[in-house]
Amino acid sequence: MHQALGAKMVPFAGYDMPLQYSGIINEHQAVRTAAGLFDVSHMGEFLVTGPAAGQFVDSLVTNDVSTLYDGKALYTAMCQDDGGIIDDLLVYRFGPEMYVLVVNASRKVIDLAWVSQHAPPEVTVRDVSDETALLALQGPRAFDILEKASGTDFSGLKFYHFERPAACLGSQHLLVSRTGYTGESGVELYCPTAEAASIWSALMEAGQEFGLLPAGLGARDTLRLEAGFCLYGNDLTTDTNPLEAGLGWLTKLEAAPFIGREALLKVKASGPSRKLVGFVAQERGIPRAGNDILAPSGEVIGSVTSGSQSPILSKGIGMGYVENRPEFTTPGSPLQISARGRTTAVHVERPPFHVKRTES
Repeated sequence: MHQALGAKMVPFAGYDMPLQYSGIINEHQAVRTAAGLFDVSHMGEFLVTGPAAGQFVDSLVTNDVSTLYDGKALYTAMCQDDGGIIDDLLVYRFGPEMYVLVVNASRKVIDLAWVSQHAPPEVTVRDVSDETALLALQGPRAFDILEKASGTDFSGLKFYHFERPAACLGSQHLLVSRTGYTGESGVELYCPTAEAASIWSALMEAGQEFGLLPAGLGARDTLRLEAGFCLYGNDLTTDTNPLEAGLGWLTKLEAAPFIGREALLKVKASGPSRKLVGFVAQERGIPRAGNDILAPSGEVIGSVTSGSQSPILSKGIGMGYVENRPEFTTPGSPLQISARGRTTAVHVERPPFHVKRTES
């Protein structure tokens, strides 16, 4: 179906994925103003069941799984003993003995081995990735499109909640979730793999009058960067910890013990040595991952982890780790990005970049 739509296909995490259809900027703008439909079926899903499932998942991740109730999800990180991030993921609670972990495709094999290795005998971990498809309908018209396609109004679905309608879009096994990775309103649709094509077609047909476009990996990356969302492999790795990555809000050190907690308590006590900051170019230039970040003096103080041209701002934007000093991390601070002998002036800004701010 993607090929029939003229998608440029590229290899990604072992999958053949659509990079773009009508163009990254066109697809990006559609999501910001109308809607875009993404096939993100490459994401991994692990079903965790058993009488101790909740306590087990809680012991793996930094956020407080005990606060979940049926139909609720949370965003979290899974760490090594030293606090390094193995992956960032979603946890869905279906019941006291049934949870689903949604992990990044590039980390699926590693994550599954880690989770299975730590599972107690009374907990079962099953990889259901291949039998699960995932579509993301994102943008201000997403709920209008979904209602027209399904005949059901999901606009009351709360953020980080999900529903399992009895019958919807021709599926008896659909899950409608509201988490998002674009900075826009929208939903994720989990369904059996065999039903993905028909659901995709139904959404595309219903979305014609609303300006819906199919969107690929390229737009997904520029959208998430404008929104200030981290990407594993760029902004998050096993060499980064949640506190320096600005994920302290999902690191509940006072809650139940989890793997990496002791190391993170030490980081919190001493303060992280570096910090992930966002920045916006003040002149022509596009920051790229791997570029050096310089202090006004010209001293190298860090490196870019994600960077691109913002289609909304028409400016270069990015994120990167710098030395954790106020003069380098405070919004408005001037820095420079160095690439191939040329420097670009940037100012530190707190994401999201695409949301209009009221000047104080």
